[in-house]
Amino acid sequence: MQTYLADSYDVAVIGAGHAGIEAALASARLGAKTILFTISMDAIGNMPCNPSIGGTAKGHLVREIDALGGEMGKAADATFLQSRMLNRGKGPAVHSLRVQADRKDYHRYMKHCVENQDGLDIKQAEIVEIRTEDGKVSAVVTDLGAVFPVQAAILCTGTFLRGKIYVGEFTAESGPDGMHPARELSNSLRALGVPLRRFKTGTPARVDKRSIDFSKMEVQEGDDPIVPFSFETDPAILQNRSVCYMTYTNERTHEVIRENLHRSPLYGGKIEGVGPRYCPSIEDKVVRFHDKNRHQLFIEPMGLDTNEIYLQGMSSSLPEEVQIKMYRTIEGFEHLKIMRNAYAIEYDSVDPTSLNASLEFKMVGGLYGAGQFNGTSGYEEAAAQGLIAGINAARMLQGKSPVILDRASSYIGTLIDDLVIKGCNDPYRMMTSRSEYRLLLRQDNADARLTPIGHQVGLISEERWGKFCKKQGQIAAEIRRLEKTSVSPGETLNKLLVSRETAPVTTGTRLYDLLRRPQIGYEDLVPFDSGRELLPADVREQVEITIKYEGYIKKQMAQVEQMRRLEGKGLPEGLDYTRVGGLRLEAVEKLSRLRPTNIGQASRISGVSPADVSVLLIWLEQHKNERKSNKTEVGP
Repeated sequence: MQTYLADSYDVAVIGAGHAGIEAALASARLGAKTILFTISMDAIGNMPCNPSIGGTAKGHLVREIDALGGEMGKAADATFLQSRMLNRGKGPAVHSLRVQADRKDYHRYMKHCVENQDGLDIKQAEIVEIRTEDGKVSAVVTDLGAVFPVQAAILCTGTFLRGKIYVGEFTAESGPDGMHPARELSNSLRALGVPLRRFKTGTPARVDKRSIDFSKMEVQEGDDPIVPFSFETDPAILQNRSVCYMTYTNERTHEVIRENLHRSPLYGGKIEGVGPRYCPSIEDKVVRFHDKNRHQLFIEPMGLDTNEIYLQGMSSSLPEEVQIKMYRTIEGFEHLKIMRNAYAIEYDSVDPTSLNASLEFKMVGGLYGAGQFNGTSGYEEAAAQGLIAGINAARMLQGKSPVILDRASSYIGTLIDDLVIKGCNDPYRMMTSRSEYRLLLRQDNADARLTPIGHQVGLISEERWGKFCKKQGQIAAEIRRLEKTSVSPGETLNKLLVSRETAPVTTGTRLYDLLRRPQIGYEDLVPFDSGRELLPADVREQVEITIKYEGYIKKQMAQVEQMRRLEGKGLPEGLDYTRVGGLRLEAVEKLSRLRPTNIGQASRISGVSPADVSVLLIWLEQHKNERKSNKTEVGP
């Protein structure tokens, strides 16, 4: 191929999906001259699967992205059709925001955002080669032969790398939504020693709204009032603009699927890639959960100006005619018309244990990975990784230490730690159960946890920092006031307490102690609190949660301190584990391959036992004077 020398940049971001957008914006906003490559300008911020942002645990990630200075939360607030807080019937640790987004509006918002970002250029091109010099990234090359000298590259390729779609017996090389795949880049990555493997995901059909009988379905309204994703969004300006619906498969649906399993490429052996465990196809659900006589299905709009409807919960790779027959067995779908058929897509991804916690590759300096390329599933997981990769690429060029979030700081830290230390055998999806510190890592306090880091890094403006400091001051002041303010026992107060099935009081009681009772809310105390000033809703929320869960929070903080003590015990770079006496053979193999940087990481590696950790601690104590400081963290 004839090549020519194009413009030089500091950072190249390959792919303009959710990971690529956050990576490119973060890099450019931190002063690195950045170029963002995309196979199609019309696919920037595309939602090739469900047209939504957030959900269980994923909503936590979006609020953390926003708290650090990312863009996804603002985009979701600006383009949503319906907003709902999931798990309201449970404790605040698992409350998760989810919005139904207008797919085209979201794309337009993000395209406008990256196009108008200072220091960021966008180029429609397929990257076919990563060049290196002395083990470090030196240039990226397009399919048209343009050579762009760069000092860092971030791979955010989504499902495009050697993408292949499956619909029954039909198969074709393709990216999502019929776009052409990235065919050549995988060869270049293998030549660099990057360990690739095949993963697979799927998407349901999009159908014509006019062919659905919504009267046979359950209506799902949005929340009122609405909680925004971004801490900068004024909730008063938000309103729901659409509704969703819910229905169910039935035994006739399952019978159609069972009769045609032999035509599913997933069960026929055509697909070699591993699919997502926690978001299975409808074929998988029917086979794996054969005792269930129905499965939930959500009917979600793709936008206000389109008749396309998304069928959440029914991804499939069955033949098109089988899909039509299958869908039409469901109540309300008797005359359903498919606009875009469901399909499975297979693609190359990397073994994420080949990455450092900064998301830089261990074997190639200046090369970073983010998103589905790293083995994850979901827009939110992708955006979170993209943000961290973009920050760290820019900081690497500036000679600064990388931002590494630990498990107690964030779901983002948990996500990345799981990937680089534990790895994944199927597409990784964030869930609240993956965190040991769920009560500390609530979505409502993401700003308190991460905005100081975002400000320190340089992604949080001084104006926003001032508002954040004011909010934290109001929370602390109100908690102190409630600790000092007492209320006398009286008929009205005790009537309230008895009505809430909690013990009446006979002596003066602090408002703080009353609020600690599970049955009493902050607003319940208004009649007995004449000195209260009107505080913003988010301040009142933080005051109540902090007081009610004080004991549990202290217990988790003690666990965090123990974890951080282990994280603070660094392991020497290049340590020969075969020379550490007492380690089991499996531990030696795992530690030698994964190269943890500290005892905390080592303790989370599958195959490293508590006894192995004790051996490492003893070895470190014996070799204390030989160890070098290996601290690279920013933040907690």
